[in-house]
Amino acid sequence: MHTTTRRISSALGAAAVTALVLAACTDGGVRTLPRTETAGPAPSATAEVESLAPDGEPSDVVTGLDAPWSVVRTGDGAAALVSERDSARVIELAADGTTRTVGTIPGVTPAGEGGLLGLALHDGGLYVYSTAADGNRIQRFELTGSVGSYGLGEATTILDGLPSSGIHNGGRIAFGPDGMLYASVGDAGDGPDAQDRDSLAGKILRMTADGSVPAGNPFPDSLVWSLGHRNVQGRGWAEDGTMFAAEFGQNTWDELNVVEEGANYGWPEVEGTGGTAAGFVDPVQQWATSDASPSGLAVIGDAVFVANLRGASVRAVPAADPSRSTTWFAGDFGRIRTVLAGPDGALWFVTNNTDGRGTPQADDDRIVSVPLASR
Repeated sequence: MHTTTRRISSALGAAAVTALVLAACTDGGVRTLPRTETAGPAPSATAEVESLAPDGEPSDVVTGLDAPWSVVRTGDGAAALVSERDSARVIELAADGTTRTVGTIPGVTPAGEGGLLGLALHDGGLYVYSTAADGNRIQRFELTGSVGSYGLGEATTILDGLPSSGIHNGGRIAFGPDGMLYASVGDAGDGPDAQDRDSLAGKILRMTADGSVPAGNPFPDSLVWSLGHRNVQGRGWAEDGTMFAAEFGQNTWDELNVVEEGANYGWPEVEGTGGTAAGFVDPVQQWATSDASPSGLAVIGDAVFVANLRGASVRAVPAADPSRSTTWFAGDFGRIRTVLAGPDGALWFVTNNTDGRGTPQADDDRIVSVPLASR
């Protein structure tokens, strides 16, 4: 594994950036911001793969959010919808940065890591993953109105009774390139359930838009697509259909996995690499839990971007060489919950300093935009 760290100062303005660059100089000249190699195996002799990375000054899209968890941009690109974990509100974010409440999801019982979690848009509906009194559930709400007037219509529960707890609820939902809905369900604090194919805990699920088992799933009459997961909160697909997933470890290793149909990723029998002899699939990259705690993940072009909570950074991984990564903004914005493609080729990332585990900065929580370019 080869990992580097880079920082770009947060929204300081040109003069402050210049001062920061000069402060990094020892010979009176101007040079690039410091790049620090972290400990790890030596990189291979092959050339590094070029891929998208932050390339410019970050700027706030919106501030003053309350424990935001998931963000989805509407099809017209003129707005975005944001879930707030503890308030159970869905917020509409306009292109000019103004916000309004679309609605409050009924029956949400936030506690610990549970609450209003993942959002997904599909065929005129807003899909919502949330924690209720009797477990986690996935609902479809008719999305009414348009930009500036979105509302929530009738709700249909497509899957309920999913394992829930104050920890490890999973919660990420997204429609894949095959048109199926994929959902990450955590082990809810009961690790052995991740190895039990009859339990939906510790799994990535694949279902139709109405929650039924689609053709092509690896196990008969089962929503389970892959198993042996502790707590997956980030997933995305490369252009060739490869699914990447970011997974919280326990005390030692967080993971980046390439998820394949029917595969077993080892939890709780193994954490990180070393499980292939027992028939488990090893991660393509692993990080110390103190450096990562990966939550949201987005594949943009040829790069996989991962949001880090404890690591307080955004990690960029070349999709063509997922054994390498570079961290950005380490410590600049605090805890980062999720990442997504923003407008005009930008990366958006979402802070999570008001969730009870962070140290809020002024105007937190926020969505931040930064330009991308190949490096």
